[in-house]
Amino acid sequence: MDIRDVLRAQRIETPSWAYGNSGTRFKVFAQEGVPRDAYEKVDDAATVHRFTGVAPSIALHIPWDKVDDYAALSRHAGEQGISLGAINPNVFQEDDYRLGSVCNPDPAVRAKALAHLLECVDIMDATGSRDLSLWFADGTNYPGQDSIPARQERLSEALHQVYARLGEDQRMLLEYKLFEPAFYATDIPDWGTSYAHCVDLGPKAQVLVDTGHHAPGTNIEFIVAFLLQRGRLGGFHFNSRFYADDDLMVGAADPFQLFRIMTEIVLGGGLDASAGIAFMLDQCHNIEPKIPAMIRSVLNVQEATAKALLVDSEALRKSQVEGDVLGANAVLMDAFSTDVRPLLASLREDMGLDPDPIAAYHRSGHQEKLRAGRVGGSAAGWGA
Repeated sequence: MDIRDVLRAQRIETPSWAYGNSGTRFKVFAQEGVPRDAYEKVDDAATVHRFTGVAPSIALHIPWDKVDDYAALSRHAGEQGISLGAINPNVFQEDDYRLGSVCNPDPAVRAKALAHLLECVDIMDATGSRDLSLWFADGTNYPGQDSIPARQERLSEALHQVYARLGEDQRMLLEYKLFEPAFYATDIPDWGTSYAHCVDLGPKAQVLVDTGHHAPGTNIEFIVAFLLQRGRLGGFHFNSRFYADDDLMVGAADPFQLFRIMTEIVLGGGLDASAGIAFMLDQCHNIEPKIPAMIRSVLNVQEATAKALLVDSEALRKSQVEGDVLGANAVLMDAFSTDVRPLLASLREDMGLDPDPIAAYHRSGHQEKLRAGRVGGSAAGWGA
């Protein structure tokens, strides 16, 4: 295996919502030069790809990125050198969804949510997208508020209807979240619940692991290894969190955890194209500038991947078989302690890129051009 070839072929998808205004539960912070529509979000994603060389697609969030002609948006993306990626429905931001969407006790609300999910499959047809990325805010806040089994039955019914609508080359990625906004019982709270529904649905349903959606101390790499071994790891939403789901830059809180995750991916063959794993970012850059933050995040994933590729798998297996605890751990630590930045800088030069994408972006003056050019209209953001 040539490490440079593997790194050159790596693909990391960036999310459209990361380029718009975002904030906390208390305040959305506006920045100058943010996109005003889906086309400008595509332009920003293309800029990240232009400086990194490994981010050739952008995930869309509907209706935040709704347009009249998705084929035209897809053509625009192609003209910018990227493609449209995963389609993310929004069934959590309307008043009707106060008690849930597909798990809501009201059949009319459930029908509305299902119609939107099916609409997003139509959008996949128009954009050529492979992945329908599903996250549900559904859950309850109080004991006795609703029947837990009944909500699971409603969820299963909706998922089966969406699954039946998927095309031959399409799939659904089912995300889970420990809590928020539901604080008593979330309807898909963990990987086991997602996995059970995916097994019930069929091979086109796979689990989506958001690295911020776990309790502190959770061994995420165990989850990754388990799902990968069983062919049910569909992809990632990479980000970091210190306490709860903070959507910080991936690798910012615990770069060693990111390395451990990528090590399981490498050892399990998850970087092979045949594995079909989608490596996507899911972040909100509230106080830092958007595009440089996305570039930095892509670089963080690259660095963790490069270190994982340096793990001496033969030495590791030998130590494991021999019960050499310290030896096995040393193999991992040697790889993690290696400075891979020179390797990646050299790789970028071979790809015709600047070896330092962040510095190159700042030198380009692109941010100043955005501030000057994107005036008037409404800045994109949460709910836009």
